[in-house]
Amino acid sequence: MGSLNIYLLIIIALNGLISYKGFNDYTFFEKFKFNVKAVNAGEKYRNISSGFLHADMQHLIFNMFALYLFAPFVIGYLSGYHFILIYIVSLLSGSLLSLYFHKDEPHYSAIGASGAVTGIVFSAILFEPMMTINFFIPGWLFGIGYLFYSIYGMKKSTGNIGHTAHFGGAVGGYLLTILLGTEHVMNTPIMTGLIGVPIVVLFVLMKMKKI
Repeated sequence: MGSLNIYLLIIIALNGLISYKGFNDYTFFEKFKFNVKAVNAGEKYRNISSGFLHADMQHLIFNMFALYLFAPFVIGYLSGYHFILIYIVSLLSGSLLSLYFHKDEPHYSAIGASGAVTGIVFSAILFEPMMTINFFIPGWLFGIGYLFYSIYGMKKSTGNIGHTAHFGGAVGGYLLTILLGTEHVMNTPIMTGLIGVPIVVLFVLMKMKKI
């Protein structure tokens, strides 16, 4: 369903311009990436600015293509303004969850729009839970599986992947979409509830100090 409108175009353009600047300016890149020590020292802007930086062109294109595919669902059901709001809230919630989980790792750093994009993906899935992902996986099932995989990744610290930011972005997108689009997502309350199960599991594990 991918298509461009002015709101989506603005987000893609900002990601492209800021990422390109970071590709060619190491000082700029270091100043605006997410870093636990710097954020805790007061540079809170990194919680947002880091989401517009990417490691390389492949990283940028992957995130923007996913955004291009899923953003139109959110814009179509809500509006361009609400799409940007969900995008920024998801980005911020991803950064804040990363900050919480890595608060004792001063050198932990991260970049990329993945948290924000994940929030948009989950928002789209709430509106269209039966959409197919990878040609055959129902959206609601993909959402559940993805979040449980993220919990596993957070526990095992697998790979160079920001599982925490992804999960935090999904939580932000999930909750804000329910708030803004209640009349739509409550048409499928069982699926909406099922998608939220991994979120409850994560917070139970956190309460039990199992993660």
